[in-house]
Amino acid sequence: MPTYTPPLRDMQFVMHEVLNVVDELTSIPRHADIDADTLNAVLEEGGKFASEVIQPINLSGDSEGCVLDKTTHEVKAPAGFKDAYAKYVEGGWAALSCDPEYGGQGLPFVVNQCVYEMLNGANQAWTMYPGLSHGAYEALHAHGTDEQKKKYLPKLTSGEWTGTMCLTEPHCGTDLGLLRTKAEPQADGTYKITGNKIFISAGEHDMAPNILHLVLARLPDAPKGSKGISLFLVPKFHVNDDCSLGARNPIFCTGLEHKMGIHGNATAQLSLDGAVGTLVGEPNKGLPAMFVMMNAARLGVGNQSLGLTEVAYQNALAYAKERLQMRSLSGTKAKDKEADPIIVHPDVRKMLLTAKAYAEGGRAMSIYTAMLLDKALYHPDEKVRKDSEEVVGLLTPIIKAFLTDNGFAATNHAMQVFGGHGYIHETGMEQFVRDARINMIYEGTNTVQSLDLLGRKILGNQGATLKKFGKQIEALIAEEGVNEKMSEFINPLAYLADQMTKFTTEIGFKGFVNADEVGGASVDYLRVAGHLVFGYFFARMASVALKKQAEGSTNPFYTAKLQTARFYFARLFPETASLMRTARSGVANLLETDEALA
Repeated sequence: MPTYTPPLRDMQFVMHEVLNVVDELTSIPRHADIDADTLNAVLEEGGKFASEVIQPINLSGDSEGCVLDKTTHEVKAPAGFKDAYAKYVEGGWAALSCDPEYGGQGLPFVVNQCVYEMLNGANQAWTMYPGLSHGAYEALHAHGTDEQKKKYLPKLTSGEWTGTMCLTEPHCGTDLGLLRTKAEPQADGTYKITGNKIFISAGEHDMAPNILHLVLARLPDAPKGSKGISLFLVPKFHVNDDCSLGARNPIFCTGLEHKMGIHGNATAQLSLDGAVGTLVGEPNKGLPAMFVMMNAARLGVGNQSLGLTEVAYQNALAYAKERLQMRSLSGTKAKDKEADPIIVHPDVRKMLLTAKAYAEGGRAMSIYTAMLLDKALYHPDEKVRKDSEEVVGLLTPIIKAFLTDNGFAATNHAMQVFGGHGYIHETGMEQFVRDARINMIYEGTNTVQSLDLLGRKILGNQGATLKKFGKQIEALIAEEGVNEKMSEFINPLAYLADQMTKFTTEIGFKGFVNADEVGGASVDYLRVAGHLVFGYFFARMASVALKKQAEGSTNPFYTAKLQTARFYFARLFPETASLMRTARSGVANLLETDEALA
């Protein structure tokens, strides 16, 4: 049976010692009163909820899965999920960073992000139910009418009702411009919506009395393609003027996907047969409105893999310390035992350190991005808001793709540490691998994220946003470049930063001549960019740890942080050299292969 310990110390280190989150947040009027004690207290309680309430039902939820009653179209979540959700609502966790105008607590988004990392580490399948609701809240908060906000946001804020995003259809995949769901205008200003949606996470369940579906559909006179998509709010049950529930709306679950992982979450096929909905935002402007939810979801998916990386690492580390097998190549280490614990073997340590480095780098990047999002939303200085939003846009596809690629690698490494026992369900390791695999696929596959990063976020503005983030790297290099103790971190970072400019320019010129060159290089390019960002944060974390030691600290936490940073730069960061080489090889070896793929 796996266990989970909330990584509170590392979260506190990143927030308070590396990023100085409190100083950043108190420059925002709505967070002027925030302090470190408040942030720490919230995270401590959130960690308790994660480890004590939803972690114990993760393994059983995976075994049991969700059950659809095809006669009533109702779905029952695994045992314990509904009770855990009731405790989540009762504890006010749904309202953590929501607008106080609608009953929210108004805490910074960065707090919500940290809490959700712990929830995902404890039980990703369960956490997807409230996670989707938070995305629906964001879309309605940004684009809903006053009437929609008044009627629906308080229920989403409290968690009393949940939400979904209904995007794709059987023939669409990621290409939403192909969708066929129709919305017919009615005399009362509503719309009757007809069509079929698939892969709808948390699309039907018994954990809340109502589900608010955000549905993409086409109006009768809509132009073809993505420019003809509108967004509609379609509740499972109609909502009366006094917010009580009315009759059942004809949006029904017709099937549940039989999936590789996340068995505890209902991935639903939904059929709409004249379901009544209301327009969210402007006609034919549904994708921009939905992108508010999709971008929140992409950050959330990165957070899912971050949580899985951490919990898989924790359990593999504990197992490696206890599992006796063979002797160390350099001589017996546990003389009082019949064999040495496997943690003495170098390759086992490599697998453990890989997972640890991916967790710690991902956590720093995620907390930093969440802090920027708080500034983008609420900072009083318009330039700060604009700059923060721009960098969030740059980092979002990296968080989604780099963290999920790393998460799948880390969970596989952790399962490998367990050997044959990792392949057995009871240890929980194979579930982490299966759950992590979907994160690379949904909310836009990682290839789509790489195309977004390179094609739109970087080449789309001639690298201006990348240069903006690069200035932070340059400042760190200038500050620490003369510090001999930092050379093992700063030198490789400085080298890659210089190479990144040349690399980007080269790919950009090739793409100008042949756009397929961007497609051929983009996945490798995103991983290089991910390492550049990770390298920056590992250098910052190492700098803090060295300063603490110079001040006389003997806390093993700082020693461990430096050891992890050294491992990252020595063993993982050099991947960038091979990635740049393969990206530069050109697209011909991919496209001039008709006979090979015949």
